[in-house]
Order: sequence, then C-alpha cells, then structure tokens
Amino acid sequence: MKTERQHSAGGVVVRRAADAGGEGEVLLIALKGGRRWQLPKGHVEGDETVAETAVREVREETGVTGRPRAELPRIDYWFVEEGKRVHKTVDFFLLDYVQGSSGDYDPREVSTARWFVCSEALQRLTFDNERRVARAACELWRRPAGKEDS
Repeated sequence: MKTERQHSAGGVVVRRAADAGGEGEVLLIALKGGRRWQLPKGHVEGDETVAETAVREVREETGVTGRPRAELPRIDYWFVEEGKRVHKTVDFFLLDYVQGSSGDYDPREVSTARWFVCSEALQRLTFDNERRVARAACELWRRPAGKEDS
C-alpha cells in the first residue's frame, strides 16, 4: 500500500473564562454532528509557516482569531484513506484569544465550535493525543506570557 505524508498545524485558543473564577477556556470544534470533539487544524499551504497555518485554520474553522504564544507538543498518527496509508504530522500552538465569536464557525468544515473550561475540554476531546496537547496548552496558559520556559 502506498504511503502519503501530510503536514498540518493547529491551534489551541485559550481565554479567561468569565464565570469560572479565572480558569481558562479552550475552543474546540465538533465534527460528525457532535460525535467527535477535536482541536482545529489543517494542511500547511504554500510557503506559510506552521504558526501562520495554525492561526489561519483556527480562524477559518471557528471564526476566532488567536495570537501565537508558544509551541505545543507535536502529534503524529496513521490512517488509511482512499487506498493509501497516510502518516500525518500536526504542529500545535498555544494561541491567546484576540477576537471573534465561536458562533462564526464554518458549517462546511465543522458541526459547531464551542468554548469549554480546560477541565471539561480535556474530558470532551475524542483523541488522547489531542488531550495531551490541550493539557499542555492549559498549563502554559496559566503562566504569564513570556514565562513559558519557567
């Protein structure tokens, strides 16, 4: 079976939750009618950087704009699609919320986009590898900007 390599990037947008005592909220997307909750991500296009891809994909899928703060763990996984084995690598970034509404998600790409406090987002995420990324994002977000390596 032929193997294809794909490279994507995604973002974990975190903002301060208004009604959760200062806990962070994470923006997730739902696919397949809400049966699968994931982090927004997509293919790197042209000569854009992975950070630019992460910002673009988050904006396109969720209607929210974020600003890159830090790199997060990379994930990779395998799947079969149209008779090919695919090895996909995804670079993730912690994105600070800048503007936008999750109500402006793209219904052609996702079923919905919704904010969850960090603890609930970790329970909602369908895939363990994305849960690990979101956990790292929530931990980094709690640190003041510029203190990610402390």
